[in-house]
Amino acid sequence: MSNALPVADARQVRRYARELARRHPRGLAAALGLHALAAAAGLVAPRLLGDLVEGISRGVGAVTVDRVALAIAGFVVAQSVLVRFAHLASARLGERVLAELREEFVDRVLALPLSTVERAGTGDLLTRTSRDVAALSRTVRFAAPETLIAAVTVLLILGAVVLTGPLLVVPCLLAVPLLVAGTRWYLRRAPAGYLRENAAYSDITDGISETVEGARTTEALRQQARRRARTDADIRRSYAAEYYTLSLRTVFFPVAEIGYLLPVVGTLLLGGWFYLKGWASLGQVTAATLYAQQLVDPVDRLLSWLDEFQVGGASLARLLGVAEPAEADGKPAGAVPPDRRPVTDDGRLAAHDVRYAYRAGHDVLHGVTLVPRPGEKLAMVGPSGAGKSTLGRLLAGVHAPRAGAVTVDGRPLSELPLAELRTHVALVSQEHHVFIGTLTDNVAMVRPDAGPAEVRAALAAVDALDWAEALPDGLDTRVGAGGHPLSPAQAQQLALARLVLADPHTLVLDEATSLIDPRAARALERSLAAVLQGRTVIAIAHRLFSAHDADRVAVVEDGRITELGSHDELVAAGGSYAALWRSWHG
Repeated sequence: MSNALPVADARQVRRYARELARRHPRGLAAALGLHALAAAAGLVAPRLLGDLVEGISRGVGAVTVDRVALAIAGFVVAQSVLVRFAHLASARLGERVLAELREEFVDRVLALPLSTVERAGTGDLLTRTSRDVAALSRTVRFAAPETLIAAVTVLLILGAVVLTGPLLVVPCLLAVPLLVAGTRWYLRRAPAGYLRENAAYSDITDGISETVEGARTTEALRQQARRRARTDADIRRSYAAEYYTLSLRTVFFPVAEIGYLLPVVGTLLLGGWFYLKGWASLGQVTAATLYAQQLVDPVDRLLSWLDEFQVGGASLARLLGVAEPAEADGKPAGAVPPDRRPVTDDGRLAAHDVRYAYRAGHDVLHGVTLVPRPGEKLAMVGPSGAGKSTLGRLLAGVHAPRAGAVTVDGRPLSELPLAELRTHVALVSQEHHVFIGTLTDNVAMVRPDAGPAEVRAALAAVDALDWAEALPDGLDTRVGAGGHPLSPAQAQQLALARLVLADPHTLVLDEATSLIDPRAARALERSLAAVLQGRTVIAIAHRLFSAHDADRVAVVEDGRITELGSHDELVAAGGSYAALWRSWHG
């Protein structure tokens, strides 16, 4: 997808993985140390068996055999105990790392500009927060510790073979060229393949969510066939991407299986020849063959989890990519020069000659200048598609203008950190969300330190306190998915109550009361006006009574402000607003 969120490159992924390892030196050292001890305990049995075979060939007594058997049993028990604690240490380390990954990803997502999310679509972000996090979870919990364990075990086994008989390590290395060549062939192809697979899954999610959300529009416009064709095409791309990665595995895994057998077969054959030549004893050949057999499991785990690492690496690249979103709309090309910026401390918001385009070369705003007065209620009206909502989003800092600048206290909004920006200006639109939790939690989430009285006051300000107290458990009623259902009007009142509690000095209301019953909308806006007295309110309205109640009205037509003044002034002027008023009032 051309608008998809970016993906981190391999260098960034490796750097982040090293950073994670450096954060937990003790946990990593403890896990590796315990696994190394467990692997070392497991290496004793083959050596003892080899010595036992050598001793029996020389006629040792039964007492010696019993002692060797007891020693082997003791080391097996010791290995089991060490493995148990080693896996526990690995699990704890993995969960800590995974928790950090999740928390950092949530921080990155919440820091994304809204325009970036809107342009990328919900499917891409949803897939990253679900499928990619789940894939990475499996890698961190299982693949990473198992790979470290397997690598340590392989090194210890090879060291044991060298100590048993230096010549006997040669057969164990027969599979190295085959495994190295096969692994390099696989790694050159797998990362890009898994990235395509995840991106294709994002396309499916995005397409299905669009189809579901726009089902009524699709049906009304008779676009069912077109939507089905889009879904079929997405599924075909996903199938092709998954088929490609599967084809890689069908080549790589058989090559690996052959590589597992070569050390065992080679040790038996070459070890037998070495024995006949007198270069190795029977006990050494026996021990080396058992060690070669022991190599199969860690090498198999190394290569098996290597595939999981490709999946996890692709997912991590997509998660890290969220930290570096492409420029949402570009910085203001014509920011107001410092010597011309009005420097105030009254929370004044101003738009200076702003232009904006969703597509290059197609401006939807054409040199708009608007300076709301502190504490006034300014209504923006105009025909659909005139640019009201776009201008509102620029004033709220959701989009950055292509040219010109939107400033607060003389500072461009694009230069403000998001947390500071939202203390100055906030946007409430027709879109709203009810989070899982109590009604109190939903309101207080913007100010976790708010007390019950403040929450009640915020609900009362938007005429929501009566129905909130009437819920089964009052303000402690659980709402959201699986909780008590709220009507669209109630959910929107809840969103407005959050804004009242957040208390920014400027509010941009993008048809925020459109889902409220018309009989209640005017009362709600009056309630808001009373609570927000002294604050700047910019209301994008499609009901003209909102404009009638405003201090000033801005008429937006074809991406320009064509009229600006009070309701009475504009009606008296006899322009576009007067025609709209006569049409609506009549």
